[in-house]
Amino acid sequence: MKGNRYKNYLKVWATPLALLIILFFIGALGYRITEGWDWGDCLWMVLITITTIGFGEVEVLSSSGRIITFLIIGGGLFVVQLTLQRFIQLSELGYFIRLEELRLRRLIRKMKNHVIICGYGRTGKEIADQLKSEEISTLIIEIDPTRKIEAEENGFNVLMEDATMDETLLLAGINNCRSLVVTLPSDAANLYVILSAKALNNSCRLIARAATEEASNKLKLAGANAVVSPYVAAGRTMAASALRPIAVDFMDLLTGSDFEIEEFKLTDDVLMINNFSTQLEKDIDFTKLYGANLLATKVSGKLTGNPLDNLTLYPGMILIYLGSYEQLESIRKKLNQVIVKT
Repeated sequence: MKGNRYKNYLKVWATPLALLIILFFIGALGYRITEGWDWGDCLWMVLITITTIGFGEVEVLSSSGRIITFLIIGGGLFVVQLTLQRFIQLSELGYFIRLEELRLRRLIRKMKNHVIICGYGRTGKEIADQLKSEEISTLIIEIDPTRKIEAEENGFNVLMEDATMDETLLLAGINNCRSLVVTLPSDAANLYVILSAKALNNSCRLIARAATEEASNKLKLAGANAVVSPYVAAGRTMAASALRPIAVDFMDLLTGSDFEIEEFKLTDDVLMINNFSTQLEKDIDFTKLYGANLLATKVSGKLTGNPLDNLTLYPGMILIYLGSYEQLESIRKKLNQVIVKT
């Protein structure tokens, strides 16, 4: 089916291309018969005649050769005119737009472990810029043509569809993405997307924007892993800047550094955790694993900061580390057997 679609898009250029090849062959054959040149000179003469680039003749033409040249010029004008007409006609029918959409869909099918952003408003734009600075593969879903153009100008792949539709999320690769961020202007639309995404991929991390506390509670009930209110977040940041400026400066500094904060969620399988724990070295220190610092752990919703060095692993536990990319990758490999893949 997909192969037939590509063939249909290429088929429209079959006639101009075939005419051009025929013109080259007949013109070269004409020079071959009238002038006796080798095939390389014949084809070169046809090329410079059709393109009118102004190069001189290969050799002085005979009367018969000039007639052949005249016919080639006439045939070239016909083929060029036909090609231009086809180009204009296809442009008016949206051919090149559909071709670009087809290219984008092929690209999306190859994307893995990417982030989907629904909505390229002020919040979505800031999120996309942050992800771009981290070199994380990002796909934006935006239905507004103006915002679509703006996102594309900023170097993002944009799917111009309705994010509330299941077909759109499937097309965006919801089954292969690492997380989905919903920043649509309507809380109702955000809720709808979260419900759809949760049903399509239960393991995908879902982050949503909410304008009100009521909407935030509903989004969490719908399955959102995190809900952020721009107004509440801004207020907390401003308050923190007033009370704990050094801590806020540290977080800003961390954003532009080689260090990251990463969380590793352990599997809920008790047997896997027990088997893994028995295989560990007795003197392993999870608080300083591969040089990264264990900032906190989370078990059954309870967050514990600065954990002790005699840490015990529990099913469903979340380990929060601060370290460089290389350090965090080493931890990921170490815990590969028991962490939940995101």
